Amino acid sequence: MEAYSTEPVSGMQRWIGKVALITGVSSGVGKETARRLLQNGVKVVGCGRRKDALQDVKDEMGTLGELMTVQCDVAKEEEVKSMFASINSKYGGVEICINNAGLSKDCPILSGSSEDWQTVMDVNVMGLLRVTRESVASMKSKGAKEGHIININSLSGHRVLPYAPNHVYSASKHAVTAITQGTRNELLSELPNLLCRVSQISPGLIQTPFVESAVGAEKAKPLFSGYQPLKPEDIAEIVISQLSLPQTVQVQDVLVRSIFAPK
Repeated sequence: MEAYSTEPVSGMQRWIGKVALITGVSSGVGKETARRLLQNGVKVVGCGRRKDALQDVKDEMGTLGELMTVQCDVAKEEEVKSMFASINSKYGGVEICINNAGLSKDCPILSGSSEDWQTVMDVNVMGLLRVTRESVASMKSKGAKEGHIININSLSGHRVLPYAPNHVYSASKHAVTAITQGTRNELLSELPNLLCRVSQISPGLIQTPFVESAVGAEKAKPLFSGYQPLKPEDIAEIVISQLSLPQTVQVQDVLVRSIFAPK
């Protein structure tokens, strides 16, 4: 018997009461995605590295719905496994995974430090791999019939810009593109018991603390001068639109940039 409806199922109603994990929930896209999911009746587990920032999210959005925050560095295997143990104990598992955690550093190929390269890869690649693996295992152990993994990538996962500090970041995001497709391929073997869609959203520059942390406040200013960049809310709305599609519709990638962005 098919594990999914033979009739197209669409809308956020089917996710009411389901559990979504969002990594990097402390600010920017992760925070706004948590807000939108809570407003749609989804239970949200948000993780981040800073305890104080997680408490701020809890204080701001805890009244919108059921929100659990977990201090977790996705670059650390033991912390990811501990987080999922807590999620599985409380909720039985997840149905939605939003891989949003990511970072960049000023670490060119020819003059960057090995430590900085490793940090970028540990979070952007290894962290995403760990959370994806554990999310699927969590879905299966919960007996979920439908799931959705959404990777927040970047236009840098499809191109290499001429700015030296961004090349290793771009390499990590190209890896995310390959991992997204690879996850989709491997999940075919779970049909029809688990219908898990895998999507990717690849934005251009978004005005978030991410940019300042990557290049510094002074270097970030000219990047946003003269035009209206994307906002975290824009990407959160795309997440909602993807989750709202019929069960059998899988948007593989969305490349998005501000209409005002320099060419």
